[in-house]
Amino acid sequence: MKIVKKILIVLLLALVVIQFFRPEKNVSDPNDLEAFITQTRPPKDVQIILKTACYDCHTNNTEYPWYAEVAPISFWLDDHIKHGKGHLNFSEWDTYSNKKKDHKLEELIEEVKSGAMPLDSYTWVHGDAKLTKEQTIQLLEWAETVRFIYQLGVRPQ
Repeated sequence: MKIVKKILIVLLLALVVIQFFRPEKNVSDPNDLEAFITQTRPPKDVQIILKTACYDCHTNNTEYPWYAEVAPISFWLDDHIKHGKGHLNFSEWDTYSNKKKDHKLEELIEEVKSGAMPLDSYTWVHGDAKLTKEQTIQLLEWAETVRFIYQLGVRPQ
C-alpha cells in the first residue's frame, strides 16, 4: 500500500508541476482568413459551418475552451491543432498554388463525405460542430463548386 501511495503523490506532484508549462496558443490576426473568404466566396451558411466545425483546428486562430488551460489536455489540444493545420490551414490559403487549393478541397470533400471530419473527439465537446445532413450537403456543394473553378485554372476574384 505504501508504494501505491508514493506513486500517487509523485503523479499528483507531476500534475501540479506540468501546469506551469504551457504550449504556445494558436492565436493571430483574425483577418488572416480574408484571402480564403474572398477567393472561395462561401455563402453565409457555409461560413457558419466552417467557423463552427473547421476553423479551430484549421486556421491560425483557435477559440480555446476553459479546459485548454489544464495540462496535459493543453498539450493534447496543441498537438491536435498543429496536426490539423499541417493538413489544411485556411489562414495560409493565399500561399497555396491553385493546384494545391484544388487538392486541399478534394481532401476536404473526401474527409467530410466519409464522416472523418469534423473529428468525433471535437464534436463530443462541441456539439454544434456535428454536421447535419443538410450542412454536409451545403459544405460539399460549395467545395465542389470552388474546386471546379480551380480545376479550370482560374483564380476566383
